[in-house]
Amino acid sequence: MKQLTIALLLPLLSCLPVFATTQDKADPELRELLKKAVAESDSFVDRFEAEVWLMDMSNRLAKKVPHTEKRIQLLKQIHFESRRAQLHPELVLAVIDVESNFNRYAISRAGAMGLMQVMPFWLKEIGRPDDNLFRARTNLRLGCTILKYYLDKEKGNLTRALMRYNGSLGSYRYTRKVFDALDYRWRN
Repeated sequence: MKQLTIALLLPLLSCLPVFATTQDKADPELRELLKKAVAESDSFVDRFEAEVWLMDMSNRLAKKVPHTEKRIQLLKQIHFESRRAQLHPELVLAVIDVESNFNRYAISRAGAMGLMQVMPFWLKEIGRPDDNLFRARTNLRLGCTILKYYLDKEKGNLTRALMRYNGSLGSYRYTRKVFDALDYRWRN
């Protein structure tokens, strides 16, 4: 029933106005990485690790995502997609916290959409224009792939990678917000 309701709402939400973009150029290397990421289909080492991490992060996320089942499902998706992209799940939680405040239907002034605020032009660039960036799995897959790409491009320099992710290279404002969220809410 819940999935049916969400499935009915998504087409309506995709009609929301989209604002001007900040990243209008598609990097060919990143385009190929996104295509590969979409084509890939459990990130926890064992059940104990899963239970401990999910319980801890669930308690931290409870105020922002009050529904327990939705919260656990979201955390499992975040963990899976961040590990798939070789990122720390807590970093991805901090990025989501700053980018969308865990609102999967968020749209920025620049037109970025969803949890990780992915620019919609990427869907067309990777040949998947009908995918939905409000769908958590799609958004997380693309967002984590993009963040990892920038981290690799910046040779592990997380500050510069985050600046690139946000489209604010040269400004520390965004990175400070992510690092604060990481340090005060998401880091073990």
